[in-house]
Amino acid sequence: MKLTPRKINLFNLFKLPAAYFTGVRVTEIDDVSCTVSVKHRWINQNPFNSMFWAVQGIAAELTTGALVLGKIKTSGKNISMLVLNNNATFTKKATGRINFICKDGYKIDEAINKTIETGEGQTIWMQSVGINSEGIEVSTFNFEWTLKLKK
Repeated sequence: MKLTPRKINLFNLFKLPAAYFTGVRVTEIDDVSCTVSVKHRWINQNPFNSMFWAVQGIAAELTTGALVLGKIKTSGKNISMLVLNNNATFTKKATGRINFICKDGYKIDEAINKTIETGEGQTIWMQSVGINSEGIEVSTFNFEWTLKLKK
């Protein structure tokens, strides 16, 4: 079963309601990249009239996690995934519509193949960049994902 934006957004409604109700939506996903969009609104704002950093984090993590999940499903193996570490940089106030884009899907294939071949857990760093409607970067998130073959 191929992951589509519609399937992921429906999943979020039931399993990640904080993401869904704050307006986080997958708009595009393919083998290499994932784009998630979120608009600054009352429900996701901070006291400084911009988007709360945690909502940006949800959107950014979803770009990387959706790619990992899709690749695991494609592999047909029982592999666990978990964020081990993350960091973020904020460069501009997040207002209006912010699109988070991860283009690191290619990194996942090698990690999955290695964990299947060796049985050892693997880690990969993936980056998601938040860009406002004017094309200006507002934040960058990095996530260290661990992949491990379940026994």
